[in-house]
Amino acid sequence: MNKFLTFVAAAVTILGFTRVAWADGLGPQDYIEIEQLYATYNHAIDSGDGEAWAATFTPDGTFNKFVGHDQLVGFIQQWKEKMNGGNRRHWNTNLRILPSKEGASASVFLMLVDVSTKSIVATGMYNDTLVKTANGWRFKTRATKMDAAPPAAAAPK
Repeated sequence: MNKFLTFVAAAVTILGFTRVAWADGLGPQDYIEIEQLYATYNHAIDSGDGEAWAATFTPDGTFNKFVGHDQLVGFIQQWKEKMNGGNRRHWNTNLRILPSKEGASASVFLMLVDVSTKSIVATGMYNDTLVKTANGWRFKTRATKMDAAPPAAAAPK
């Protein structure tokens, strides 16, 4: 067999059902699981499921100033009752995942949409520290950096 066919056979074997770590220490399955974590997070917060949302974090996980399971669940209660959370949807794009000493770091752009008015409420970015636990990938820390509102337009003279 020539070298090209040997390479192709090796690549097929590697891409088969064997778990392979890439040079950066994360394997294809890690990237898939992390992407699913982001989707689970958004579905849970947008449906107002505090327990499911808190479960996307480690037990001592941090979302901005909220730390640990009970505070995370409490945040979702506030989100639903005081922040119009039931009418808002999270849209993420441009997820960037990098290996880190703890597991992975990631950042993703955020757009928050009010579905009742069909308007963009806010935009920003999440910066995350991710760790792999016995229950899969989880957020260890998640910090939101919202974009500044544009300056008000000057009134016509």
